[in-house]
Amino acid sequence: QVQLVESGGGLVQAGGSLRLSCAASGRTFSSYAVGWFRQTPGKEREFVATVTAITWRAGNPYYTASYYTDSVKGRFTISRDNAKNTVYLQMNSLKPEDTAVYYCAVKVGVGYYLRGSEYAYWGQGTQVTVSS
Repeated sequence: QVQLVESGGGLVQAGGSLRLSCAASGRTFSSYAVGWFRQTPGKEREFVATVTAITWRAGNPYYTASYYTDSVKGRFTISRDNAKNTVYLQMNSLKPEDTAVYYCAVKVGVGYYLRGSEYAYWGQGTQVTVSS
């Protein structure tokens, strides 16, 4: 069982920044790919960003990679802190169209996973509202 808790959402003016956090339970966090998705009422869930599971070499983290949907490239940054079992989504230059409930999710795997149906565990979501 994996439990995820998102936080960091809120109200911000266009051009501002927010940092979302996804805190995970368990000691196998580094084995999970983590994705961020967002959803607006009446719209389908949209992929935002993902960071891969950690590949280990000689007992040290060897490789991670990230991927973003085109609309957030250059503005959002996903990162992970395995000591804290937490993944972050730094969102800069926010636009009104970024307004949504943001969810984090995890999947056991090494590659990129862009479809929500591929993820097994989800957090409760955190609201992000960007005013114009």
